[in-house]
Amino acid sequence: MQTDTQVIPVPVMRLPGNTDVPLPDYQSEHAAGMDLHAAVEEPVTISPGEIKMIPCGFAMAVPIGYEAQVRPRSGIAAKFGISMPNAPGTIDADYRGQVMVPLINHGSQPFEVTRSMRIAQMIIKPVPRAQWQEVDELPSTDRGEGGFGHTGR
Repeated sequence: MQTDTQVIPVPVMRLPGNTDVPLPDYQSEHAAGMDLHAAVEEPVTISPGEIKMIPCGFAMAVPIGYEAQVRPRSGIAAKFGISMPNAPGTIDADYRGQVMVPLINHGSQPFEVTRSMRIAQMIIKPVPRAQWQEVDELPSTDRGEGGFGHTGR
């Protein structure tokens, strides 16, 4: 079943010295996220328990009313324990610096990040703005004030 997909134009600028590093791209026709590639000048080793910021070699202008969510790639997470300490990370519409990905090594062996390696994925999502409406009482629900683990699932 084919559905229409909304296309959001996002201005992107390669940073100097990174013409060989792929821009974010979808790896399959129906992929939700675009893979982000490492723009490291030389291989970067992430030791177990260590966090390193990995540059992606581009900057972008996320449209107003949207965010870019950066998430771990399931393949390197499952195989090597490589993830993000702040997943998902948010890139705001007013940020214009280089896209960087913080990677953490939860594995037991050092992990080497090489140039153009796919290190994370990014999704462009709409972000509605909240407007607080202060009230004296909230509408009731069956759950009420039940917190973590309250539903038993």
